[in-house]
Amino acid sequence: MKQVLRMIRIQDLVKVYKLGEIEVKALKNVNLHIKAAEFTSVMGPSGSGKSTLMNILGCLDRPTSGYYYLDQIQVDRMSPDELAEIRNKKIGFVFQSFNLLSRSSALKNVELPMLYAGVKPNERKERAVEALEKVGLSDRLHHKPNELSGGQRQRVAIARSLVNNPSIILADEPTGNLDSKSGIEIMDIFERLNEEGTTIILVTHEPDIASMAKRVIHFKDGEMVDDHETGKAEVSV
Repeated sequence: MKQVLRMIRIQDLVKVYKLGEIEVKALKNVNLHIKAAEFTSVMGPSGSGKSTLMNILGCLDRPTSGYYYLDQIQVDRMSPDELAEIRNKKIGFVFQSFNLLSRSSALKNVELPMLYAGVKPNERKERAVEALEKVGLSDRLHHKPNELSGGQRQRVAIARSLVNNPSIILADEPTGNLDSKSGIEIMDIFERLNEEGTTIILVTHEPDIASMAKRVIHFKDGEMVDDHETGKAEVSV
């Protein structure tokens, strides 16, 4: 049964990086709420803070100050081990560069998160096959990444993000390395997952891709400068 993500709540979030004696404020007092089953895109130029925000949302980094609540749990001051547990249980990641193991089959790539989670071999295979079927790759289980198109590789990456049944998927430029047709196909998969109740947050530079989400947030110079609905209906969970 899918875990229900009640809410992401970011309050007065600040992230400062130190480069020698220089301090760079990547995020400046960001306040943000994302409800369960929202489909949100995040846009902004390079250096706007959107990638820093995604790293914090994904529990890959911690804020300098402010608060981050995920599913009503305060995670901004958790230890690295606690953050790793949150990532494993609640969050799936999809990256622009796919991040697949080149010598492993699609099936083995999708099994990988479950290997780290200690899932037994038979269950790993069953869940990996189910995830690959969900993204339309039931006939590519034993193909290696170099035997797949870019769109198919991203489908494998999405399947891998699904196998631990996350309540939220964070996608960083998931269509950035794809042609327009493959990009639309990937977004169709995200839309279907969202309709099933998964919360989707994606970073993109492409306005047409962003417009396929239900909500678009713009960042500039570490600050949210726009937050609007696209008019698509929300999913009830």
